Amino acid sequence: MATGCFIPAARSLDSAIERVRLAESLGYETVYVTHIAGRESLTVLTAYALATERIRVGTGVVPIYTRTPATMGQTAATIDELSGGRLTLGLGVSHRIVVEAWHGQSIDRPVKEMREYASIVRAILRGEDPPAGEKWSTAFHLGGLDPRPELPIYIAALSPAMLRLAGEIGDGVLLWLCSPRYIADVVIPEVTAGRERAGLTLEGFDIVPAVPSALVEDTSDAFAAMRRDLLPYFGLPFYRAMLERSGFDADIQRFDAAGGDVQAMQAAISEDFLEQLTAVGDESAVHAGLERYRSAGATSPCLGPIPKTDFEATLRIGIA
Repeated sequence: MATGCFIPAARSLDSAIERVRLAESLGYETVYVTHIAGRESLTVLTAYALATERIRVGTGVVPIYTRTPATMGQTAATIDELSGGRLTLGLGVSHRIVVEAWHGQSIDRPVKEMREYASIVRAILRGEDPPAGEKWSTAFHLGGLDPRPELPIYIAALSPAMLRLAGEIGDGVLLWLCSPRYIADVVIPEVTAGRERAGLTLEGFDIVPAVPSALVEDTSDAFAAMRRDLLPYFGLPFYRAMLERSGFDADIQRFDAAGGDVQAMQAAISEDFLEQLTAVGDESAVHAGLERYRSAGATSPCLGPIPKTDFEATLRIGIA
């Protein structure tokens, strides 16, 4: 069992780097970076890698439609080289609002396209001929640096089909907003089916949920911050489907019934959901929250920051 963390470079890159150094000194296994609209994640990971010696650095995750497989493979190989083999490449589909409105690309058949993309990147990293693809086609080969055949590729997944694909072709799966209940009831069975399809077992496969975490005396402020941050996700189709499978369809119904009233939309997100999703409270509550994920089958739960809380304090007690 390992413990990781998400450290975004949201406000200050220098302070984020200091947090990464702290995480390394505390013994965290991996530090992940999200890829949204701020600083570019693979560039940030380069800074993290250069500032550290042991901790692994990972993307959690890069949308596959933001760069070609050749560019992704080349960038990943470069970061892995300069970090001394410490990169974990997390790939995800993202959402139409990001892929289409920001990048001018299209999501057509996400599971098929992820299979194709990851297979091409994997071949590039292994120094092999990239397989022919329908959406992406390349004859790219690495030149001037050695192949990186051991570089792990993790797949972000929510739906059963993508979870099966992650098990079949990935070295791990990255999860967001997936409660321990969903991990036990959906993630583990579907990933196992994917592994079996590839003639493999779950042994060595990494199941990595992001766990919003905060060391606080009173959970109310942390839960209020979570409700504000979660609003966009309750409007995204992939997450809505996952939340309904998780047994939180009543939350979705209340959210929809709010009719655009922001306060009512926030109130629709139930205390039950937040308590299951997070590791919030005193030291024992944070540890108990992480243990819920491990008991459900997660191999590397990752603490993530909650706005307006002291994440450095949370990091200091999270790995005990």
